[in-house]
Amino acid sequence: MISWNNMDTLASYKELLGLEKVNIASAMSGENGAERVKKYSVPMAAGLTYNYGAKAVDDRILDTLSKLAQEAQLTEKYEALYNGEMINTGEKRLVLHQLTRGQLGEDVIADGVNKREFYVNEQKKIAEFANKVHAGEITNEAGEKFTTVVQIGIGGSDLGPRAMYLALENWAKVNNTLKMNAAFISNVDPDDASAVLRNVDVAHSIFVLVSKSGTTLETLTNESFVKDALAKAGLDASKHMIAVTSETSPLAKSDDYLDAFFMDDYIGGRYSSTSGVGGAVLSLAFGPEIFERFLAGAAEEDALAKNKDLLQNPAMLDALIGVYERNVLGYLDTAVLPYSQALSRFPAHLQQLDMESNGKSVNRFGEPVNYSTGPVIFGEPGTNGQHSFYQLLHQGTDIVPLQFIGFKNNQMENDVEIQGSTSQQKLCANVAAQIVAFACGKDDENSNKRFAGGRPSSIIIGEQLTPEALGALLSHFENKVMFQGFVWNLNSFDQEGVQLGKVLAKKVLAHDTDGALKVYSDLLNI
Repeated sequence: MISWNNMDTLASYKELLGLEKVNIASAMSGENGAERVKKYSVPMAAGLTYNYGAKAVDDRILDTLSKLAQEAQLTEKYEALYNGEMINTGEKRLVLHQLTRGQLGEDVIADGVNKREFYVNEQKKIAEFANKVHAGEITNEAGEKFTTVVQIGIGGSDLGPRAMYLALENWAKVNNTLKMNAAFISNVDPDDASAVLRNVDVAHSIFVLVSKSGTTLETLTNESFVKDALAKAGLDASKHMIAVTSETSPLAKSDDYLDAFFMDDYIGGRYSSTSGVGGAVLSLAFGPEIFERFLAGAAEEDALAKNKDLLQNPAMLDALIGVYERNVLGYLDTAVLPYSQALSRFPAHLQQLDMESNGKSVNRFGEPVNYSTGPVIFGEPGTNGQHSFYQLLHQGTDIVPLQFIGFKNNQMENDVEIQGSTSQQKLCANVAAQIVAFACGKDDENSNKRFAGGRPSSIIIGEQLTPEALGALLSHFENKVMFQGFVWNLNSFDQEGVQLGKVLAKKVLAHDTDGALKVYSDLLNI
């Protein structure tokens, strides 16, 4: 029997509050540090490793976190989720994004449909469509091949797919699997669509309109922008556009699209990269086989999240260490720092994933909680971030936990040796150095040059950023956010905080305003 209780009612959480804190600077110094790094490590899917040696935990804290996982019934709640129980209480919906990449448990029947079969069938339809485009069986009006795919969407219909495309673009070029270039239009700012359309050959572009409801204002506005550009070029928009939407949306049966592929309300936007939302653009860009490899990595990592042993469950372990940092150590933020240029937009995706999911102040039953919940997420790829905001991370008044991501090998298989080391070796040297510098610090008579240390971090390490590794990374963070929501007793799968601004924006556009809203509208000449 599953119980949904606030974290501050759990005995293990109260025990956690009373434990002695770990001095990371001392723990990570000398041979003690070497032993910690070797000991506090757990394998992930696709050859990745989660290492938490530089986190402010020890065996006592980990043992209590294990008790917290059991008392909060984390594995049982995950099992309930993937077996089709109604976990999204706010919208009274199932949560089934894991089913888009694998069957973790029982068949899930909803609305009279086997949902795993539904997602697989849609993926097959997308694969068949993509293969026909690549083979020249589906062409533009002149009988010429499409060379570019442009995704039109916002939020989860843009951030995840865009981050995944950028992550694999160079890998695909080297491995000769880049079938089509991809571009993305998201912002309702007309400069966004204008810039993309100026830089693509619209006559040889296929546009993917992504809107589950078929009513998303920004997306439909940008669709009109694209249709206008196609019309000005003398092209029939219906020969250049496909839709990814729900079966009940106005886009589903429209003659305005070459084809339509379906998702449902059981997959939230920020969790939709492994559904048709990511599947259409990634299959067109890289080929369906590469998308399947991406799904395989995610499925393998999802399976690891079932493990009841906390120390063998990387996503749950990462989640509970994050809870400890947020609620016991009192840290507000988490910085995601990928030492891989390919992951340049991955932190932006994780901002939405984490902050939209767990940016809540009421529990699953709508009651206020008396503890902190989701952290603020930010990040940039290294080494760029080192020359931007690391000053505050090293010497600022607030401690910010850090999540590094690094790979032993680059994607492009092109490098140079300068001053006795390659660029990739320099990149990896920087991330290793930063972990120790943040943890141990440095004393100095000059206070400006003094580093207090005690700044905790973890790192996910892989051989190379491949489709499987990317899928595993995505799953890891999705499941981390899910487990943290379970501990905090939140509904991590709705986003009511997004809605109020949309409602007021419609009032502004209808000139139905008064008070401050009218003044701001007038100032912006609306």
